Amino acid sequence: MIQTENQNLYPDVISLIPQRAPFLFVDKILNFEGEKIETTLHLSGEENYFKGHFPGNPIMPGVLQQEALFQTGAILIALRSSESKGDLGVVVKVENARFKNFIKPGDTLFMTVTLKSELMNAVAMSGKIVVNGKTVSSVDFTCMTVKKDRFK
Repeated sequence: MIQTENQNLYPDVISLIPQRAPFLFVDKILNFEGEKIETTLHLSGEENYFKGHFPGNPIMPGVLQQEALFQTGAILIALRSSESKGDLGVVVKVENARFKNFIKPGDTLFMTVTLKSELMNAVAMSGKIVVNGKTVSSVDFTCMTVKKDRFK
């Protein structure tokens, strides 16, 4: 188990996944236990998408909530396997997406992703976001790892 609470691991996050600001949606790794990872993202309210979604009543788009969970899953894959270092995780299936409440500027997202199954380079996971002690969204998804040079 890696316990990393109260440490800013942003540099470690960016060493594990290829996403960068303004499309990076994980600030810290709080906990990693083999098949489960917990991360956070704090929203300052200055994020550009709040300006248009929705003016006067800003909320984080559901697709970006899912992306935050996908990135958390990619970190889980990277931490579990030294063999996949440098590979890219590509989402190939999304199921059971649920949005139960709004995420607003100033909120801190607590994200948990759990590995459900693996088969060769496909990994099925389940994720949820909790804000202020309440689950606000959840999704099941499958990723494939592909060699980075395939995208050139």
